[in-house]
Amino acid sequence: MTTDTEQAAGAAGRSPVADSGYGRAFAHFYDRLFPQDGSDRVTAAALADLHPGGATLELGVGTGRIAVPLSALVGEVTGVDSSPEMLDRLREASAASAAPVRPAHADIRVFDDGAEYGLVYCVCGTLSQLLTPEDQRAAVRRAAGRLAPGGTLVVETHNPGLVASLHEGLQRTSFFVPYPEPGTGLQTYSTLMPERGIWHTTHLWHENGSVSLGTEITRLTTPEEVDRYAEEAGLVPVSRWGDWSGGAFDETHSPVHISRYTAADGGGAR
Repeated sequence: MTTDTEQAAGAAGRSPVADSGYGRAFAHFYDRLFPQDGSDRVTAAALADLHPGGATLELGVGTGRIAVPLSALVGEVTGVDSSPEMLDRLREASAASAAPVRPAHADIRVFDDGAEYGLVYCVCGTLSQLLTPEDQRAAVRRAAGRLAPGGTLVVETHNPGLVASLHEGLQRTSFFVPYPEPGTGLQTYSTLMPERGIWHTTHLWHENGSVSLGTEITRLTTPEEVDRYAEEAGLVPVSRWGDWSGGAFDETHSPVHISRYTAADGGGAR
């Protein structure tokens, strides 16, 4: 017997869940990619400050890197993800910390559990893993549809301007980021396909003499596109940041864009 919402209400619960395979590639080392520098708690605290009250929903919960610390601040978080592998890691993390995070195995483009949430958030570039405007629009519309009247939607994803500047006019480049532990670091081979708006990256995680490999394809999504999706879904733009400390967004230098929207009294589009 399952204790979480594996069979979400609506289409997400009655049909196989479409999954890109991201979790199969990254789940076993995903949490090691993020330095243990407290950035997860900074993000959780910022989201808690934006929370208008009521229930909480994360779209693309992954291993619970944000949902687990956020649940300590706001109570139960429902976390949706298409990857069984990521959700297995989430269960382990939430059990280890007794965090009230409720996993839901579903596609964020069609998820509909019939509930209303005061805060819905989609962070860590999840929206950009949907590779067409139509799919991104569908995900934002679903998010809006889950908002309670006066609720808040927060979307964070990569800043295309920074990605382009890192490439310095080249289509292909590579990076190596050393981590504090000896022999540990992340090597990335990066390719831009500007005609398609696609960013292809292959990551090699080096640790203790071993290498883990993961490849991802994301869509370079502009803040203006996210604004348009949200407005089409009946939401009102409120603010935009360039980091979780509330820094101003810079089109060239900010690593991400973080956008906040609110639902009118009647909620978002259903």
